Amino acid sequence: MRKIFSFIIITVSIPLMVINFFYSYSNKNKTISGFVINKYEDNKQNIRILKSDNKIDTIDLEEYLVGVVSSEVPVYFEDEAIKAQAVASRTYALKQIENNKNNGYDVTDNTNTQVYSSNEQLKEKWGNKYDDYYNKIKNLIDETKGEYISYNDDYIYAFFFSTSNGYTEDNKNVFGQDLPYLKMVDSSFDEEETDGFYKTVSFSKQEFYAKLNIPYSDSLVISEINKSESGRINSLLVNGNYFKGRDFQKCLSLRSNDFSIEENTDSIVITTKGYGHGVGMSQYGANALAKRNKNYIDILKYYYKDTEIKKL
Repeated sequence: MRKIFSFIIITVSIPLMVINFFYSYSNKNKTISGFVINKYEDNKQNIRILKSDNKIDTIDLEEYLVGVVSSEVPVYFEDEAIKAQAVASRTYALKQIENNKNNGYDVTDNTNTQVYSSNEQLKEKWGNKYDDYYNKIKNLIDETKGEYISYNDDYIYAFFFSTSNGYTEDNKNVFGQDLPYLKMVDSSFDEEETDGFYKTVSFSKQEFYAKLNIPYSDSLVISEINKSESGRINSLLVNGNYFKGRDFQKCLSLRSNDFSIEENTDSIVITTKGYGHGVGMSQYGANALAKRNKNYIDILKYYYKDTEIKKL
């Protein structure tokens, strides 16, 4: 009788132990049928931001993205364009975190990395629309939670910029590295998307030469213009002085390095096409694609060639 009773206890206890083990294991790792879910919930990622006051804030990556996306694209953008920006900005941030493990911070709050605004700054910017706009941006970011762009199982350099000149630029012409997912693509639809596609600025001749730090001349000679395949100026001579296109652009604070120059009697007039370095995703181009019923994954794969969208 004692043996029978012991056998009953064993036969009942073993299944309960097995059930309890798997229940505890699955609850800890949130598994269903052997697949881990919500991994990102258990491994929240923080990011360190060097702010303009030289203080470093450490906050949750997803909260950081609200401040970035709200600063990088207009709140009136199409939902799919905003989601594309969220994934690009998350990927960019993850790459910065990966590359700055031994440094004191991961990103800045300005265009040296990607622009970030705190909640206080957003309240000041949006006023009584703050709650509506904040919730819109946050909800769209949440729809992409944990998603990033991958090439060969690694975070990509998810560069982006405002407006193309009709094409994006090959990364090697701007940042030096030849990356297969950052090549020139057609983005001709940018022109219809923004009134800022062309921008004309005027300089006095004295101001023009002073900004370039070359001798003043009554006569301007532009020669040996070398352009990239996308039409942006790689280099040129200004009265015999050599400039890289990007350096010329920076000296004069131009919107892009696709420009034309006109000399008048007392002034130099420059017209630029597009806005930004041109590498990666065009933000206004993304909005144009969203209006053409492309979803955010379509948009990202269009601008970042042969990449995959993965989840943390």
